[in-house]
Amino acid sequence: MGYKRCSKNARTIYIWTILLIVFVKEITADEEQHGNDGPELKSYHEPDSEEEDVRLASEIVATASVTSGHEVSQPEEEKQSPAEGLEGEEKEDLPEQPPPVQEKPKEVPVVNGGTAHGEPCIFPFLFQGKEYLDCTTDGRGDGRLWCATIYDYDQEKKWGFCETEEQAQQRLQAEEAEDQYQTVLRMLNATTRRTQRKELYEKLLKVAEQGHQKAMEKVAYAMLFGDYMSQNVTKAKDMFEKLAIEGSPKAQTALGFLYAAGLGVNSSQAKALVYYTFGALGGNSVAHMILGYRYWGSVGVPQSCESALTHYRLVANQVANDVSLTGGSAVQRIRLLDEVENPGSTSGMLEEDLIQYYQFLAEKGDVQAQVGLGQLHLHGGRGVEQNHQRAYDYFTQAANAGNTHAMAFLGKMYSEGSEYLPQNNDTALQYFKKASDLGNPVGQSGLGMAYLYGRGVPVNYELALKYFQKAAEQGWVDGQLQLGTMYYNGIGVKRDYKQALKFFNLASQAGHILAFYNLAQMHATGTGVMRSCHTAVELFKNVCERGRWSERLMSAYGSFKEGESDAALVQYLLLAEQGYEVAQSNVAFILDQTEGVRIFTENETYPRALLHWTRAAAQGYTVARIKLGDYHFYGYGTDVDYETAVIHYRLASEQQHSAQAMFNLGYMHEKGLGIKQDIHLAKRFYDMAAEASPDAQVPVFLALCKLGLVYTLQYLQDFNLKELITQVDLDQLLGPEWDLYLMTVIALLLGTVVAYRQRQHQIMVPPRPPVPAPAPPPRPPQEQSQAEAEPQVQEETPAQGPAQEEEEEE
Repeated sequence: MGYKRCSKNARTIYIWTILLIVFVKEITADEEQHGNDGPELKSYHEPDSEEEDVRLASEIVATASVTSGHEVSQPEEEKQSPAEGLEGEEKEDLPEQPPPVQEKPKEVPVVNGGTAHGEPCIFPFLFQGKEYLDCTTDGRGDGRLWCATIYDYDQEKKWGFCETEEQAQQRLQAEEAEDQYQTVLRMLNATTRRTQRKELYEKLLKVAEQGHQKAMEKVAYAMLFGDYMSQNVTKAKDMFEKLAIEGSPKAQTALGFLYAAGLGVNSSQAKALVYYTFGALGGNSVAHMILGYRYWGSVGVPQSCESALTHYRLVANQVANDVSLTGGSAVQRIRLLDEVENPGSTSGMLEEDLIQYYQFLAEKGDVQAQVGLGQLHLHGGRGVEQNHQRAYDYFTQAANAGNTHAMAFLGKMYSEGSEYLPQNNDTALQYFKKASDLGNPVGQSGLGMAYLYGRGVPVNYELALKYFQKAAEQGWVDGQLQLGTMYYNGIGVKRDYKQALKFFNLASQAGHILAFYNLAQMHATGTGVMRSCHTAVELFKNVCERGRWSERLMSAYGSFKEGESDAALVQYLLLAEQGYEVAQSNVAFILDQTEGVRIFTENETYPRALLHWTRAAAQGYTVARIKLGDYHFYGYGTDVDYETAVIHYRLASEQQHSAQAMFNLGYMHEKGLGIKQDIHLAKRFYDMAAEASPDAQVPVFLALCKLGLVYTLQYLQDFNLKELITQVDLDQLLGPEWDLYLMTVIALLLGTVVAYRQRQHQIMVPPRPPVPAPAPPPRPPQEQSQAEAEPQVQEETPAQGPAQEEEEEE
């Protein structure tokens, strides 16, 4: 049987080889015939066709030789037809061959421009010793395709661009649109005035209408968020769909957000996940961050700590690389709920009047005000725009007055460099030395950086370690961070992961972003600590939330303050998708206040608010946990469920020690809602609420009074007071004339009160004698008469006191 099977396989291979040879010959003949139809293409195709024939023939020969080599022991068997094979075997039907495909010849481009305009390209052509079979971009810096019109380009330099007139026109339009886009972008970055930015976005819209991809992305996002343009979610969606077809990662991420939030489309978490994935594959950091949060919080996907770690680490690497020596801009996290309940108490925003007051103090020479304003403008935040020019001016004034902090910050600005201030290591070193000699930790840390990286001085790890230790001893965060880095990498010291962990922890307590990043790397890799994916993800998430996209928090807050609830809501929704807990709670708060929200129907607001309260509560926000209890208690966005409300209140009470949750649990125990009625447990929770927060003492007092009254009534009801009163005989207990005794006692008490009141009316408080004063110098008669009139008024004033008190007592 093995021999028969081999014989059959050999015949099959032989037949397919013959068919392949016939098929190739037919294609060759068709190509030759087609080539003879056009004389202009003959010289272009004939040599290539001959070369292809030779190559194909050689390949076929090689195939045949290999086949014959394998079957050389059975040459006679190969020549047999299938019918002459094994006895009793039926003849197999061979599959019909499809008709040969006629390949279109490649058109020879006619060059446009260059030194041979209108002439056809010659392929192959020789350029700098290398043959090219097609148009190339080699030798050009603009990426335009070109070819030579003679074989050896280096001899006669005849060439042209491989594009038609239409393509050239399109290219010119694209270049013009790019120039306009760059011009508008520079103007946008140079101004902060809202009216000017609105005008510039109108110009950007015209550039986007020309098909410029980046301009379309910016305009679409501006329409989505209502940034300097009228908010139009539908039009933004259409633009994102066009851009997504072209492969824009930003547009794919935006479409994922629209499907996740149900803005302009029916909500679909599956489509959102697909678009987010494409955006992440295209390198979009926001998409990576969203996927990281979804895998961490199990939002639409199974929970996977390792997947979350992968996405968050990619974004954190980028954020950490963008961190400068000056630390970058500050991130303001403002909770709208706290802002509404206690305006200005938790936002950390500086009022315009207060800023102007500090500016007035700085102009008058107040050094502390100058340093404070310099830091505000250097980092931005608290309602102040980042402005290096103003920061430099304030620091210079304070440094001239001898302030060491100002000297050190000037050194940091020169060391880092900016658009306003060019980088200069020598000047930075001078300022660092002045500040360090006066014991300033910022200057000491700056000198350490100079010696560590050789900025203006030779590299000296010992001196770097010395200055970092001095700065760290004074609690300066940069000194702690750099010490941790030196111990971690073993630079100038013996590698010590425990010391590195210690200094990174100290720096993280001050909120340094790189400290969080380094700690995350150590927990992710298990370096110096036990590996913990959960801890690493939380630390990386903290780093990612300090990226440049965090500026959207202040933009959304500004929209909310201006009354643009829809614009604020959409911005907070995107930040909530990225995992910002404060954005999730703000989204829920805006939806909870249904007035002013137009992009969602009234029936959608409470379920959506419930969703975001849930996500915020999962990240440890106590108020969100209490809100979840309230929603289940009252049936907002869900069915009334007292048992679930009790669960949320209990979690908030046990985990966050919330007085509000304890009070609510006391009430539910009192009423028996979702839990067994127990007045004693109710009193216990009320007492715990009063101990947890002083603000709860008054409500707890009232609740306890009510609880005591209810308890008394219940006791009396259980005691059956009516039967007790009917059984009691007062004549038998107190005597037959007990009512006369009672009236006598009441009369005596009334007389005592009347006598006490009359005695109080007779008591008069005597006025205090005036204190003798030295005799004043003689005055003119007019002044003397005025002086005599004043003591009379002063003497009358205390005399009015007792009379007024008597009237109030009466």
